[in-house]
Amino acid sequence: MKILVVCGAGASSTFVAQRLRRAASEAGLDWDAAAGMEQSVAGSDHDLILIGPHLADRLEAIRRAAPARVAVLPDDVFADRDGTRTLALARSIVADARNTPKGTS
Repeated sequence: MKILVVCGAGASSTFVAQRLRRAASEAGLDWDAAAGMEQSVAGSDHDLILIGPHLADRLEAIRRAAPARVAVLPDDVFADRDGTRTLALARSIVADARNTPKGTS
């Protein structure tokens, strides 16, 4: 699973991506999380794109540009110091995607 965490300039998303990567590793998952900016979305090869809450108003535009499922991170994502809540969110999105027939999401 390849996840792209997107914020305005790529700085705060770096912390979220590192925490998510560590939490996934500790959970025994072979998941990679990288940080990027909105411009990183188009043409990316990620399976899931998580965008910072400050970009929620850009959700539909990002979805149009994204080759993957896109979700907005919660407002308190930066308080998730160990990445476990962010990992739980990502896992729920992945599980939902597996249970939703293609073309209906």
